[in-house]
Amino acid sequence: MALHFERSEFDARRDRLVIEMAEKKLDAILLFAQESMYWLTGYDTFGFCFFQSLVMKADGSMVLLTRSADLRQARHTSTIENIVLWTDREGANPALDLRNLLNDLDLLGARIGIEYDTHGLTAFNGRRLDEQMQTFGQIVDASGIVARLRLFKSPAEIQKTEKAASLADDALDAALPLIKQGADEGAILAAMQGAIFEGGGDYPANEFIIGSGADALLCRYKAGRRKLSKNDQLTLEWAGVFHHYHAAMMRTVLTGKVSKRHQELFDAAHDALTAVEKVMTPGNTFGDVFDAHARSLESHGLTKHRLNACGYSLGARFTPSWMDMPMFYQGNPEPIAPNMTLFAHMIIMDSETETAMTLGRTYLTTDTQAKPLSRHGLDLIVK
Repeated sequence: MALHFERSEFDARRDRLVIEMAEKKLDAILLFAQESMYWLTGYDTFGFCFFQSLVMKADGSMVLLTRSADLRQARHTSTIENIVLWTDREGANPALDLRNLLNDLDLLGARIGIEYDTHGLTAFNGRRLDEQMQTFGQIVDASGIVARLRLFKSPAEIQKTEKAASLADDALDAALPLIKQGADEGAILAAMQGAIFEGGGDYPANEFIIGSGADALLCRYKAGRRKLSKNDQLTLEWAGVFHHYHAAMMRTVLTGKVSKRHQELFDAAHDALTAVEKVMTPGNTFGDVFDAHARSLESHGLTKHRLNACGYSLGARFTPSWMDMPMFYQGNPEPIAPNMTLFAHMIIMDSETETAMTLGRTYLTTDTQAKPLSRHGLDLIVK
């Protein structure tokens, strides 16, 4: 079996979820987030683009409802022993199959939590599920239960993240010799992703971000490539990935001469990230981290050029995004605690002068100061 953790690790995760379910008086929980299924059982697939659900009862017993294409996938990659298939056919309604399964599990009239807030449950399927469940039992939105358990990393998960961080560093090392006048973005991207694969890593949960020139101001991947000019700016956001655990980094690399505006923005980004690092400690909240970022950039006169969030939790994530909750945004009350893996990014985009500057890396929180997981420093990179 392709399990990436010891059975005892999965048993401990199941026991933590059982306790949470007891506190919330849930007789069962219906999991639709692939991250939840992977964390709980090791089940590894992109088949969540179709309807599937992992049912766990209050006693810790589990049943997976999925399609035939994922039967062997579940058997090979997970601890799940009981797998039920719904059949692809004209007019199929897997939500009805799920209701019938729940009835077979003696859950009629039970208090059932449903993981709604996930790309693994589309609005279309969510409506069909609600139609089937409205007269079946007492339904509770259980979206955040497993997500919050995943926020706190075990020693084994921290090892995965540290390996991912090493791969992220390897990707930057592979890119830097190629960044120069005339370099093709495609070659840079290929070198970065290739270094991660060669190091035993995985595909990321979303595309790497690469953009030069005016495209360096974009915070998302887009199709199309260009070649770098003599005096250029290249924004990169990427993640090392190991067994789906992510460690992200972000840099804007310059070629040629450093403009006055680039230097100003880099100094501001460096000051802001340093301020954030100091606040990323127990006793503070995710909102406090954002406020430190906002105050620092405001002191540089850059309030209108910053974003409304400056990072987020990381972990084992699946398409379409490696971003996890909670995020660093204004007023977020979630406390900073030890054993979180958090990505902090300073993104400054001056559209008036088309000048970009970014700086970001992944941290492991501790009882005191957060620990950067990258071996690279924070100096401005000029090629």
